[in-house]
Amino acid sequence: MANDKNKASKASKPTKEIKVNKKNTSLRLDNKTLKALKIHAIEIDSSVQKIIEKLVHNYLDEVKTKKS
Repeated sequence: MANDKNKASKASKPTKEIKVNKKNTSLRLDNKTLKALKIHAIEIDSSVQKIIEKLVHNYLDEVKTKKS
């Protein structure tokens, strides 16, 4: 029976996203900011990485629009 429970729990785990040509970087934030960002990510069922990536994309789009 223990094996059946393990199979069920493994089957119900969400699959990880496939990495598509991504590179690692590091970022320093003060403790209060990072804690608030992590809490927010949990609240919206997201991740710090996804939030920051979206912010960077939006920023780059904005800069590109201003240059045009």
